Amino acid sequence: MKSIKIFCPGSVANISCGFDILGLCLDNVGDEMIVTQTKKKGIELEICGDYIVTKDINKNAASVSALALLKSFKHIDFGFHISVNKKIKPGSGIGSSAASSAGSVFAINELLKRPFTNKELIPFAAEGEYACTNSYHADNITAVLLGGITLVRSNKEFDVVKLKTPLQLFVTIIHPQVEIKTSDSRILVQRKIEISKLTEQASNLGAFISALYNEDYDMISRCIKDIVVEPYRSEIIPEFNNLKKIALESGSIGFGISGSGPSMFSLSKGPKIANDVKINLEKHLEKKNIKYKSYVSMVNDTGIKII
Repeated sequence: MKSIKIFCPGSVANISCGFDILGLCLDNVGDEMIVTQTKKKGIELEICGDYIVTKDINKNAASVSALALLKSFKHIDFGFHISVNKKIKPGSGIGSSAASSAGSVFAINELLKRPFTNKELIPFAAEGEYACTNSYHADNITAVLLGGITLVRSNKEFDVVKLKTPLQLFVTIIHPQVEIKTSDSRILVQRKIEISKLTEQASNLGAFISALYNEDYDMISRCIKDIVVEPYRSEIIPEFNNLKKIALESGSIGFGISGSGPSMFSLSKGPKIANDVKINLEKHLEKKNIKYKSYVSMVNDTGIKII
C-alpha cells in the first residue's frame, strides 16, 4: 500500500470536570487526509479545504508530528506527501490541530505496516499539538487516536486510558464563528486554585468516570461542572450563560466549553434530546444575529477511520 485516505475526527477536550485530562471523539465532524509514499525523503505538505493553515512543515501540526515519527526510524530512504482537506476551523475548540497531528502519524504508521500501536503514536502527535499551542496536552489527540472517551493520567509520560462510553450518550456541538486560539485561551486559566475547589473538581472527575461505567446519566449530569476554568473562559464566548441555560432547560444533562472554546458542547441521553437542544440553541443565536455552525454526533468509539 503506497497511499491511504483517512477521516480525522474532531474532539471535545476537558468535558468540564477534566481539564487537560478528558477527551471525547466526535463522529461526523472532521478533516480528510491523503498520505502518499514518495521517492524523495522527508515530508511534503499540501493544504486545501475550507480553512487556511500554515504550509510551513516546521509549524503545521500534521507535518511536525510526521517528522517526529520519522525521526524514530534510522533507515528510511523514502518520504511522504500529506494532503490535508481542512474542514475543522482552527481555533474552534473541537480539536483542529489534534485532527491533523493524529491523522498524519496514523496514516504513515499504516503505510509502514503498523510498527506502532495507536497508543504509541501519541507522543509523536503531541509534537504537532505543541507546535500549535505551545504546550503538551494529549486530551484531544488521545481521543482521536483511541476513540471514545479517554483519560490522560500524565501529559509528561503520556500515560492514557480509554474509558467506557454509555450507549445512549450523544453530543451537541454549537460553534459561534469566532476564533479563540488555544495558546491565548490558556493564559486566562488561573494556575493557583483553592484546595476546596481542587477537591470539588477531583470529586466530579472521579464520579464522572464511575458514572460512565454504570451508565448513570443522572450522575453524569451532576458531574459536568467546571469551577476551575469555565468562570474565566466563558467571559469571552458569546452568549455562553444564556446558551447553557437554554440547553439544560431543553433536556441536556451537561453543558460546557469544548476545549478552549468558542465551541460549546452539550451531552444528552439519546439523539432526540440532542437534536432538541441543537434546535433551541440555534434559535437563540439567530435572534442575536450570531453566525454559527452546529452538529449532533454520537461518540465515535473507533477514532480515526480509513476511507
